[in-house]
Amino acid sequence: MKFEYRYYGASTVSNSASATEMRFAPDTLRAPTHFVAQLNKHIPFREAISALHDVVVADQRYQPPDKTAYLAWRAQNEDPALAELIDRNADLRARMAPLSEELKELRARKSLILKPFAAAQSKYFDYIYKANFDTWVVLDPVITVHPDRVFFECFSRDESSYASLSCSHEVFDRVGDFACGTTNVDYSEGLYGEFQKIRDYKTTRLAIDPSGFQVATAGDPSFKEEKIDVPETWVRGFLQVSSAMNLPARRLDLHPMDVHNFCHLLRRKKERVGPRSIRFVLTPGEPVRALFEPWNDELVCRRSIYQGNAAEEIRIWGRRRLMLLERLIPVAHSFTVHLMGSGMPSFWIANLPDMQLTLGLSGWTANDWARAGQFDLLAPRGDVDDDSKSRIFAALGQRWFASADQLAADTGLARSMVESALTMYTQAGRVIYDLTQGVYRLRELSREPLPLDVLRFASALEEKAATLLAVQSLSEQASEALPEGGLRLRARSKENGRPYQVMLRLDADRRIVDGSCECNHYTQNRMHKGPCVHMLVLRMDQARRDAALDAHAR
Repeated sequence: MKFEYRYYGASTVSNSASATEMRFAPDTLRAPTHFVAQLNKHIPFREAISALHDVVVADQRYQPPDKTAYLAWRAQNEDPALAELIDRNADLRARMAPLSEELKELRARKSLILKPFAAAQSKYFDYIYKANFDTWVVLDPVITVHPDRVFFECFSRDESSYASLSCSHEVFDRVGDFACGTTNVDYSEGLYGEFQKIRDYKTTRLAIDPSGFQVATAGDPSFKEEKIDVPETWVRGFLQVSSAMNLPARRLDLHPMDVHNFCHLLRRKKERVGPRSIRFVLTPGEPVRALFEPWNDELVCRRSIYQGNAAEEIRIWGRRRLMLLERLIPVAHSFTVHLMGSGMPSFWIANLPDMQLTLGLSGWTANDWARAGQFDLLAPRGDVDDDSKSRIFAALGQRWFASADQLAADTGLARSMVESALTMYTQAGRVIYDLTQGVYRLRELSREPLPLDVLRFASALEEKAATLLAVQSLSEQASEALPEGGLRLRARSKENGRPYQVMLRLDADRRIVDGSCECNHYTQNRMHKGPCVHMLVLRMDQARRDAALDAHAR
């Protein structure tokens, strides 16, 4: 996918002995979005915006060792060794000697000739890292201004970590006129160094600059236009994060010193064998216990009592990414953790004064958000007509943020229909679920929204499920009501003449909580990569039955 930007000028940070001014240049191709105010919580904001930068540049994928020197040594030595083993004739060895010397000399000359090129190449990459940061960062950070908050979003280079910094308007003084909306901002590596100069004793002004929208001539030389070809995995990962935020999870609150102990242990030790996981042992009414494998070191979080209803153990991987939160420990008053399950994504929220930084981690580093799972397929689904979808989106547009219950009351539509429509808009990148406030927010990820008819199916798997449902592949269906409004479904699903026994457990909001199937997809992946096609068929059939009951009740 191609993203086009046009900035009027560049983002800058001006520092003096008494004041700091942060001026972000917004994308003038988008609808006017601006915000100007003074900070009143300098140090927490500085640490939070710096942690956001750490996520942007994070790349913890495995880097293979550089074997250039070894390969050069082997190239120099393997020919003489091989010749000596194959042919022991003295005459041939004598004839090879001058050739080997000549070859050695040629390789030395080659190395000497290429040495300036290698040095220039290294210098070039160092330069673009500092001067042309867009070459390293896939997409400029996204800033959204709402009537109650301003929040920044970004994605890591390895596509395994997502971060969102949400700032209440209470973080600012002298808030002037502002325009709500979403925009990209010009961002460079040099800004990070300037952020470090923010101090309590200096007046700090934040400006998402409105001046670019007031310039009528697009041919002005101050305009900077950029076209970035973004991998589809980046966009897909961004949308999967939004879907995962609204799924059921186990919540626990951690004291900042507990997070410090996690990071301290990871810095002290280096694992050489697996498993490289943290195993959370959760018992209602007792302190959270974390077991670090493979050392089996246990940390008891005595300041953090688990408030859940059931005892369970959850393991997460990719734990070294937690050190992205390290600099927030001194300024955070608590951390809230949402664990979706073993091997599943997790969300770590640093609660700062009137700010929250949310760090979303995929199941493990190598399994990035684009491949982590079809989390959009776990969300409630149903058939929603275009008129109802438009009414729901218009109601959200009037409020800018709202819960599903509020939108249901505004539109007079069933809550299940509202949830289904919001799921579609989330997958379109037009709506995001705010995990910290528990509301849906209007947020246009791209300047040109994707048409909703293209988004009828979130994936090829869901399209295949719709085809199987159309040929009536289900039989021996049974349903069981569960406490708190949940539902357990069982059926036999047939595909290509082969039957599969499938089970699905839904919560009161008709989100998939658990399931099982006899197919190869489930056997290999369990629920780590989302539900299989047979589970989707069963869920679609139930959604159709629910819709029929609602229509009959009306």
